[in-house]
Amino acid sequence: MSEQKIALVTGANKGIGYEIAAGLGSLGWRIGVGARDRQRRDTAVEKLRAAGTDAFGVPLDVADDASAAAAAGLIADRAGGLDVLVNNAAITGGMPQMPTTVDPATVRAVVETNVIGVIRVTNAMLPMLRASASPRIVNMSSSVGSLTLQTTPGIDTGPVSAAYSVSKTFLNALTVQYARELVDTGILINAGCPGYTATDLNDFQGFRTPRQGAAIAIRLATLPDDGPSGGFFDDGGTVPW
Repeated sequence: MSEQKIALVTGANKGIGYEIAAGLGSLGWRIGVGARDRQRRDTAVEKLRAAGTDAFGVPLDVADDASAAAAAGLIADRAGGLDVLVNNAAITGGMPQMPTTVDPATVRAVVETNVIGVIRVTNAMLPMLRASASPRIVNMSSSVGSLTLQTTPGIDTGPVSAAYSVSKTFLNALTVQYARELVDTGILINAGCPGYTATDLNDFQGFRTPRQGAAIAIRLATLPDDGPSGGFFDDGGTVPW
């Protein structure tokens, strides 16, 4: 693998994912822009290149086994390896999501993308990450996945959500299990909370910009070798599970 670091960011065609790609690209990294939509992916790559980032498109549907495998093959061919994976792609499933009325199919679809998709893509990329000198995995989570915050009186964690919030709690637990398995490999894996960021997932109601939301992912992607693993962090530090 070359000295230039290589990162794959899923869901990188817009919002927080795009800003993560731009932020890492500004450090001189080569960025794989993972996205399903070809036109949006190509547009994002062109925009990143215009800003000076060494970017290339990675067709990727995180809910499809063959797509994840093909993405790994493409990265190996185009970049020769991978140093950092940012699992950013996610869906909300739409609201409302009251547990007494939610369609189980909605929960299944959200978990398929937000949790199983992370497993699918991570495992496809692991052989390359294991070969990296400083491999990092960042799982983009949310404060709504914190059981502590959800059950603390007086803290507003948004509407009741039997699919999206639950998927982020699931993702946090998954991050811990990966950290336990990979403890002696040099791979650092952590969950990051971007804060309430204005994106299409919340109809742009958030008060943080996508660039601000991307900051935690960039920090976790660039951790030193003695950095934490199996943690949950935002810009202010550790987020309670």
